[in-house]
Amino acid sequence: MKAVHFHEVGGPEVLQFGEVEQPVPAAGQVRLRVAASAFNAADNGMRAGFLPIPVVLPHVPGYDVSGIIDAVGGGVEGVVVGDRVIGFLPMEQDGGAAEYVIAPADAVVAAPTSIPLADAAALPSVALTAWQALVDEGRLEAGQRLLIVGAGGVVGKYAIQLAKRAGVEVVATASPRSIDAVRAAGADEIIDHTGADLLSAVDGQVDVLLNLAPIEPGQFAALVALVRDGGAVVSTTAFMPTPGDEKRGVRAATVYVRPNRERLTELVSLVDNGRLTVEVTRRIPLAELPALHAEASVGRVPGKVVVLAG
Repeated sequence: MKAVHFHEVGGPEVLQFGEVEQPVPAAGQVRLRVAASAFNAADNGMRAGFLPIPVVLPHVPGYDVSGIIDAVGGGVEGVVVGDRVIGFLPMEQDGGAAEYVIAPADAVVAAPTSIPLADAAALPSVALTAWQALVDEGRLEAGQRLLIVGAGGVVGKYAIQLAKRAGVEVVATASPRSIDAVRAAGADEIIDHTGADLLSAVDGQVDVLLNLAPIEPGQFAALVALVRDGGAVVSTTAFMPTPGDEKRGVRAATVYVRPNRERLTELVSLVDNGRLTVEVTRRIPLAELPALHAEASVGRVPGKVVVLAG
């Protein structure tokens, strides 16, 4: 089968596109005929070797995947050959940048029926990140107020949609390039972070501050003053500590996205009910994935890209 893989960590040039052995599912596993995988920033980090996820080389990237089950291993229940599914695969194992991929049976759920199967690969990890940040870590509730710093990215737009669905007021920061998209996602108030000081631009305090941007640690710490007593600061920027304020009871949490089959099923239901929009900005063939990594290495990949296997 065709796949993109790398035998050593390094720059985009270590990626190879070619023939590899087709995998066979073991007990508890299924094999997918891949429709698409999704490109994530972590794929770039694992390939470059600076993200501490212990992959076994050679490695096939692409831990978000959609496809059709074409083989099942022993002891698998609940899914059958022919099922259309999506999954958030274990990041240390081979991913979906291939024509076929092995997945734990409990890592896949029925795909949305309201969007193309290939586009559904864009949903799992980023939507789960937004959910876990807001609900599991932020403990956000209806009637509260949320500030999202760096809302113009994919996770930010999912977070806006989920927060608004929950009855939360959303204040979001964005650049001029992404303001329209953030507004379309449903933000109540948008602040252009390129021309405003957040500490003075945000009117009043918020219950939860969600940071999705690579801001300076000192600036991040200063923003804690915007959070009310007993609130929460949540961040997806794992390369620096998330600040809190123990004296005021402001909790600090860093999100490391985790697979969650139940939550992913709920997210699929929201998509099919028209209450959550899946963003896909580009679709590329599998052979072009190395070039996409090269773009990402210099920061030129806005939005969400799905990588078509066929």
